[in-house]
Amino acid sequence: MIKFVWNLLALVGLALVAGLIWAMITYGFGLQNIKDLGNLRSFDSKAPEVYMEMAKQLLATGNAAEATIWKEQVQEGLTAQDVEETVRFVANEHNIKNVGELPLSEQVAAMTGEEQRHLKIYMFCDPLTAAQMVEYSVAFSAYLPCRVTVVEDQEGKLWLYTLNMDMMIHGGTKLPPKLFVEANKVKETILDIMKRGATGEF
Repeated sequence: MIKFVWNLLALVGLALVAGLIWAMITYGFGLQNIKDLGNLRSFDSKAPEVYMEMAKQLLATGNAAEATIWKEQVQEGLTAQDVEETVRFVANEHNIKNVGELPLSEQVAAMTGEEQRHLKIYMFCDPLTAAQMVEYSVAFSAYLPCRVTVVEDQEGKLWLYTLNMDMMIHGGTKLPPKLFVEANKVKETILDIMKRGATGEF
């Protein structure tokens, strides 16, 4: 019980901090007197929205990973193979490179001899945009390439997961205009892969 209360207080604290940051960015409260937080004024205008949504998800789920992803449930009746064909088709349509696939459930099944729930990771990359992002900040290399995961949950339902790219695009200081445009193009491509992969729309 004590551990539960401690975790709850930690989550509430995170939400309060996120709210405080939102207020500071929006209204400039105290920024003129706090040198270390001065660059909050240069943050993207959507940063408060991004972090508040993350805080809400964290409070709702208690799971930091859940707070940083986008997910789509696959339409009933579609198989993992249907999803795979659509994902590849949409990626090709947008001219984003499929730079790797990791059939994780197959690999684990081969190693353990036990059947596994479907889990496959697709990796996509726009090399020119990726190069621009790393040029802007080497830390962005940790986000590359963009991943879309097709996973079967414990109830046998298929889902698509990907990282919430709004953190990268809107979560800090405004990106340079050209990079901002290119990063949003990649975001829209990944979201289209997710949406159409979940519905089987070619």
